[in-house]
Amino acid sequence: MIEEIDAPLIVAFLEHLEKDQGLSTRSRNLRLTAIRSFFKYASFEIPDHAAQIQRVLAIPTKRFPRALVSFLTPPEVEALLTAPDRHTWFGRRDHAFLLVAVQTGLRLSEMTGLKRQDLLLETGAHVRVIGKGRKERCTPLAKPTVTVLKAWLREPQRGAERVLFPNARGGRLSADGVRYLLTKHCVAAAKTCPTLKHKHVTVHCLRHTMAMDLLQSGVDRSVIALWLGHESVETTQIYLEATLAMKEQALAKVTPLTGRPTRYKPTDQLLGFLNSL
Repeated sequence: MIEEIDAPLIVAFLEHLEKDQGLSTRSRNLRLTAIRSFFKYASFEIPDHAAQIQRVLAIPTKRFPRALVSFLTPPEVEALLTAPDRHTWFGRRDHAFLLVAVQTGLRLSEMTGLKRQDLLLETGAHVRVIGKGRKERCTPLAKPTVTVLKAWLREPQRGAERVLFPNARGGRLSADGVRYLLTKHCVAAAKTCPTLKHKHVTVHCLRHTMAMDLLQSGVDRSVIALWLGHESVETTQIYLEATLAMKEQALAKVTPLTGRPTRYKPTDQLLGFLNSL
């Protein structure tokens, strides 16, 4: 059976995923990573097929252009936070959700999975989450966020699951539900902040916004990596590449070149040569 799964077959399968199934290059590479993991295991179990396995492991990942990370500016964040109608239960929930997301930089699954008991709002206020790899981390909460959350916790609890930001039935918000509320409030916020019309606002975009805010405030990359729950500090490198403001600050520290545009003047020897043609 393993003899039939060779490198050409796997490459054809990956191309089928891209061309016929519409998978992105990133998703294609993830499938290849899973296949490689299986064949690495197989290399220990069936060493007789070592040559075939090595050809599979040698299949390269496909390169693709990496776009700069998208994040919001302070005026855009302010417009988004003021968009929900806080006279309604849904508006107060959405306002608290957006504020926590943009202040903590939590992932979508971490935001929707928050329970009321995950909050500590006294001295040393923070939120406790279990992130990728089942790793626990605590993220501090700013005073304005604590104030909003204390008011939110006084709201009548919906459902028995004690979800911090529940849906109408008291259950956990779905990805589609979060996408709906972000789109709704982004459209409303764009009326006062037109630049939001050109932004695709997601929870991950709000996560990038927090990271950029920390970076531009001079926070060390290792601290940002701990804050966001990154496996490696190198992951935080993408924010350095995205921030034009920091590049402009670096340029301002460099002594500018004093080159001036001049008009080219040909030598007499060149003019004589041209006249002789």
